[in-house]
Amino acid sequence: MIKLHEGGVYVLNRTELIDDGANAQAALQARLGYALSKEEAKKQTIAYGILESHNTSGNMEKLQIRFDKLTSHDITFVGIIQTARASGLERFPVPYVLTNCHNSLCAVGGTINEDDHMFGLTCAKKYGGVYVPPHQAVIHQYAREMLAEGGKMILGSDSHTRYGALGTMAMGEGGPELVKQLLSKTYDINMPGVVGVYLTGSPAKGVGPQDVALAIIGAVFKNGYVNNQVMEFFGDGVASLSADFRIGIDVMTTETTCLSSIWQTDETIREFYEIHQRPEGYKQLTPGNAVYYDGLIEVDLSAVKPMIAMPFHPSNTYTIEELNGNLKDILADVEKKALVSLDGAVNYSLQDKVRDGKLYVEQGIIAGCAGGGFENIVAAADILKGKSIGADAFTLSVYPASMPVYLELVKNGSAADLMATGAVIKTAFCGPCFGAGDTPANNGFSIRHSTRNFPNREGSKLQNGQISSVALMDARSIAATAANKGYLTPATDLDVEYSGKTYHFDKSIYENRVFDSKGVADPDTQIQFGPNIKDWPEMSPLTDNLVLKVVSEIHDPVTTTDELIPSGETSSYRSNPLGLAEFALSRKDPAYVGRAKEIQAAEKARVAGEKPTEACPELKEVMDVLLRSYPHLNRNNIGFGSTIFAVKPGDGSAREQAASCQKVLGGWANIANEYATKRYRSNLINWGMLPFLIEPGELPFKNLDYLFIPEIRRAIEEKATTIPAYVVEKDGLRQITLKLGELTDDERTIILKGCLINYYKSA
Repeated sequence: MIKLHEGGVYVLNRTELIDDGANAQAALQARLGYALSKEEAKKQTIAYGILESHNTSGNMEKLQIRFDKLTSHDITFVGIIQTARASGLERFPVPYVLTNCHNSLCAVGGTINEDDHMFGLTCAKKYGGVYVPPHQAVIHQYAREMLAEGGKMILGSDSHTRYGALGTMAMGEGGPELVKQLLSKTYDINMPGVVGVYLTGSPAKGVGPQDVALAIIGAVFKNGYVNNQVMEFFGDGVASLSADFRIGIDVMTTETTCLSSIWQTDETIREFYEIHQRPEGYKQLTPGNAVYYDGLIEVDLSAVKPMIAMPFHPSNTYTIEELNGNLKDILADVEKKALVSLDGAVNYSLQDKVRDGKLYVEQGIIAGCAGGGFENIVAAADILKGKSIGADAFTLSVYPASMPVYLELVKNGSAADLMATGAVIKTAFCGPCFGAGDTPANNGFSIRHSTRNFPNREGSKLQNGQISSVALMDARSIAATAANKGYLTPATDLDVEYSGKTYHFDKSIYENRVFDSKGVADPDTQIQFGPNIKDWPEMSPLTDNLVLKVVSEIHDPVTTTDELIPSGETSSYRSNPLGLAEFALSRKDPAYVGRAKEIQAAEKARVAGEKPTEACPELKEVMDVLLRSYPHLNRNNIGFGSTIFAVKPGDGSAREQAASCQKVLGGWANIANEYATKRYRSNLINWGMLPFLIEPGELPFKNLDYLFIPEIRRAIEEKATTIPAYVVEKDGLRQITLKLGELTDDERTIILKGCLINYYKSA
């Protein structure tokens, strides 16, 4: 089904594979009749051509990218625009689309959600953007329908910004990276590796895009095979997939931790653009005849079976057949893993879901950028037509990804077929994906065609003694399970005649409801604020020396951004930096906020000209130790703050708030063995936080220890990568070593200034 090559691979004519090795050049010479260097062959990828056309540095090893378009939703655009305004924004220099698909329900916190929406509308008018009202489209569906273009690049402040199947290289990043684009700056990265994904065969009847995606994620996530690289899809198997099918695989590439994705395009994609009345958006993209990939994933589509990703990660994959055949063992293993993921905070059981040897689930959801596509819902309707989901605990909710998709489902009868079964059709909304809609009952088990199934992401709260969980599946097998009244069933077990209904796109819905400035700014427009929309607090520049208190220690193999700042109802407070910060690590370490504030009090006192040791009395003993070796220390040359340690933080969402919440609580650093994603590390840097690394193994400090980092400012200025530091102990200082990894000149300056806002203010 899935084969990973151990090293780089040359691909000739998109079919012949030659593994890089001692005999590779001889084989290439024999087949091509000429020598082919690895460097030249790398230039033949689709990815290289797109990156080269958007790079402004003149150096393809050190990229400085300018994107063609930007997109954000309503839990990110307020903070982005507020940051850009504080940094001198006058107008949007490129098309910028503001969608409202996360806090659409306006159900938490009174007026705050709709206040954010009105902020977005007035900013779109003032700065020349596009505003998509709530319930019209989820962010990525609108981008597919209206923004994507072959050979172009889009940057979005959502991690699932993936439009590679349509020929658009798209990346999801934290808000500060969009701020840079809004201020006509660049996205600076080293040239990423490109991993080929070679598709052959065609999917079996009943197998859907989520099945293929989960099979790939399960094969590559744990070993980091594509981490921060571009996945490039090619091969004869591509032609066997519809545009919707390709999109469904592509959006899930985010869960592999890759940087971006791109696909070869063909007549199927040309037809997609024609259906959406944008034929000029199509561009044929094909890898060259002699290409080098830094790795290669072979996928035999015909061998893929219906898949399930069990809690609590999209990579925890099994075939549904395997799960049903080994229920006791697999469910016991998930429960065992849950002890780590949930820190034993609640009792968690799945084995009690087994009834008469079958797994019973309480909820099915087909939704969002992954599940809410036209073909997924039509297939689900075909499976369920004439059936009933039953009157027991099991429920089924379906969220079309946009109003044009919804309208077509109404016109062709699929919506009626679903409703007749007892399913509920809802509007375009991302809520079920991040815990703002359809949270199951306590101990409930939900199967979802959505993007993630991290702990508590479905909306349950450990701090309140609650736990429910999610498994990821394809819409087809969710519908098959619904037809079986909640008993887990792969779609391949059913004999279904799929209708293959044709999609007709009606853009009049958008013409009637979407505000499009056509790029014309109206500077006289007054921005509409609500009482929850707050400016960022003042942030100090990096001091010469730094005292950090370790205020949280996380030893999970991977820490998601959901655990650093929970999703769900907390998302409503993302326009209020200080208010949102109160939720930081609340599910993982409820003591974190209080501990961070204790040491932050010392820094606030220092900045105010008061005595830090009076604001934080336990610092007196720390300073007594430090002054014995560093008598020159005073409040003008030493700063105080907090840090957390996590083994591998930052998997999952692009949300900048995972870093900014730490910053506004006085965080100056993270310490990790590895950062799960490039985007989380970038978020730390853009908020002026030091992304320290230590070698895996025995931790050289413990929670609540104080660390002293002398001459840290000079180390940053002099581009040091190895930083001497000390654990402050009663009898003296114990030296440890911290590493920083590679930083660009701009990144170093941002850290020295204290954050991106300060960096632009002083420019």
